[in-house]
Amino acid sequence: MAKKTRKNTGISAAKAAESAKKSNAGKTENDDIKNDSKNITGKENEENKPENESSKPENENSTLKEETMENNNKTSKTPAAPESNANKPAESVITRKTKETSITLGLRLNGAGNYDVNTGVGFFDHMLEGFAKHGNFDLKIICKGDLNVDCHHTVEDVGIVLGQAIKNAVGNKEGMNRYATFIQPMDDALVLVSVDLCNRTYLNFDYDFKVERVGYFETETVKEFFRAVADEAGMNIHIKVLDGTNTHHIIEATFKAFANALAIAVSDSGRVGVLSTKGAL
Repeated sequence: MAKKTRKNTGISAAKAAESAKKSNAGKTENDDIKNDSKNITGKENEENKPENESSKPENENSTLKEETMENNNKTSKTPAAPESNANKPAESVITRKTKETSITLGLRLNGAGNYDVNTGVGFFDHMLEGFAKHGNFDLKIICKGDLNVDCHHTVEDVGIVLGQAIKNAVGNKEGMNRYATFIQPMDDALVLVSVDLCNRTYLNFDYDFKVERVGYFETETVKEFFRAVADEAGMNIHIKVLDGTNTHHIIEATFKAFANALAIAVSDSGRVGVLSTKGAL
């Protein structure tokens, strides 16, 4: 008769449970170690990681980028060219009173050709209005003169005040053309005028009019007018009557040619500084 072997299931179960417990304990311990290892590694990597833009806070990076772009923009900007005086308002108001005349004159060289002129001498007003319109100057003149004598004092004194206004308006002449020549046709008349804003006085005008008057205006006062302008403005004025038979046309062409030449001389040359090797005029 065969002998039955009794299984010791209690011991086996106990051993299995103990073995499983050890295995789970080891697994848990290993997982904890792995987790600790990850945490330590991560911390160590973060501590040892070189500090650069990628490790900085996002808002700090944005600020740094904006500052960098701003600095680059400042570096790349082209310096602005110095502003020319020719682009600035060039204007002057002069009041002059003597026993012979009382004159208030306002002049703006870079104007719009507006005018309001009253000298009491119709033909002279007409010439001054043409000067303002063709030179694109704004001009206002109120003159009360001793016209009971003649128009000489009125015409000459307006020339004095206009010359003073031109001198004040052009200032130090920085950025201006300084020189100009203009030939003005008017029907039978042809007149050349050259000007130089050199701060030196000179008038070259040698023409004998064939008539004494145009209206109430005395033709010999044309020369007196331009001499007064040249003296007070500190400029050279050359006037050449190239052709013409009608006195009205010759005088009017002279005033218009002067206006156009002066407008070119005071306009912007595109250069910096004064047009002179001396550095000043």
